[in-house]
Amino acid sequence: MSDALDQPIGRVLPAPENHLSAEGLEQARKARRSFMGKALAMGAGAVAATQAPRALAAEGDSAILELPEHTRGLGRPVAERAYGLPSKWEANLQRRESPGLTRVPQASVSFAPLQGLFGIITPSGLHFERHHQGWWDIDPSKHRLMVHGLVKRTRVFTMDDLMRLPSVSRIHFIECGANSAPEWGNVALPTVQYTHGMVSCSEFTGVLLSTLLEMCGIDKKAAKFVLAEGADGSSMTRTIDIERAMDDCIVAWGMNGEMLRPENGYPLRLVVPGVQGVSWVKYLRRIEVGDQKWAAKDEAVHYIDLMPDGTHRQYTGIQECKSVITTPSGGQTLLDKGYYNISGLAWSGRGSIKRVDVSVDGGRNWRTARLEGPVLPKALARFNIDWVWDGKPAVLQSRAMDSTGYVQPKINQLRAVRGTRSIYHQNAIQSWRVGENGEVSNVQVY
Repeated sequence: MSDALDQPIGRVLPAPENHLSAEGLEQARKARRSFMGKALAMGAGAVAATQAPRALAAEGDSAILELPEHTRGLGRPVAERAYGLPSKWEANLQRRESPGLTRVPQASVSFAPLQGLFGIITPSGLHFERHHQGWWDIDPSKHRLMVHGLVKRTRVFTMDDLMRLPSVSRIHFIECGANSAPEWGNVALPTVQYTHGMVSCSEFTGVLLSTLLEMCGIDKKAAKFVLAEGADGSSMTRTIDIERAMDDCIVAWGMNGEMLRPENGYPLRLVVPGVQGVSWVKYLRRIEVGDQKWAAKDEAVHYIDLMPDGTHRQYTGIQECKSVITTPSGGQTLLDKGYYNISGLAWSGRGSIKRVDVSVDGGRNWRTARLEGPVLPKALARFNIDWVWDGKPAVLQSRAMDSTGYVQPKINQLRAVRGTRSIYHQNAIQSWRVGENGEVSNVQVY
């Protein structure tokens, strides 16, 4: 049984023809301005609808001369809502559960609406959920974290103890190992919310796990692994190698500038950058240092990869380089011919995103997209590229490359190594078909 993703499916690709050198950057900017000017002159300022096309405004230019009520009246008072909420006009943008996904909702998933998000940060209220025994709202004054095992001093920390220690704040993505799982087989999911919505990206604040291990006097010669255990009904336990534990793991209490939400592990969770979400143990209550792997239920029986030869590959937690176009994407409709901004997200558990190429003809030709800053290690990266739709059928794809040189594979390349019976770690190129009527649907291109 393999202990890691031994042979990542990917190779270094030469840059597409439009991958520009620094010397040609200014020429590219001029060309883009001209490109957009011509595209907008075609009369296509419409954008892709989130789930169904919105009706275009029927009023003429004279409508702006009529002052609306909100321009003539007195607005609502300051702090009327002690905790701010989204506009009522954005009520359709929400996490959604897939019906029938699990037997009980306490062990289900809610998917983040990637199609309606901007930038790289996922709002806390839209962060995807995955629970094994439901979520809890734990009294932080009663919560404790114990660190023990191969250490000189066993210690039990209160939340006050932890929050007095030196803290860090870092932006990282978290992705469930089963994200995009149905795409191993035939196309089954209609929208990007359901194909890729088990990924989110937030700023996490807490104390480095290495700080706590050093405080407890970790036995650096004998220690090989740590076990993280949660305080929910499933007592989720996961093995993490000591090198990773001493590197960038965070014992976090904060997310996006405030305390963790209960659905995301309040008051304490483990952050394991680049590794599948099940290792980001929520309601963290115990860290044990040991000299061997624990082979807990959710790493010896679940969250394993069934290979074509019948063997099970364990401890394959790294989330490989992946990307997806979020707009236009499945379930959306292009309102008219003309200019569109193709936008999407890319990420890698092994480092930072270095390049994203986009194709509008099913992978026959590629252009390099713009990466919008910041581009951070083990975080989502936003990419954009210009496109003029001529009204003919098109197939949109994105292909990411990370800082290790790994290139996101096609589905047939991935299946050639992993077979068709896998559940986890599906990172193949996603394809969206644009029909002549502007409707966007999920397809697979081999």
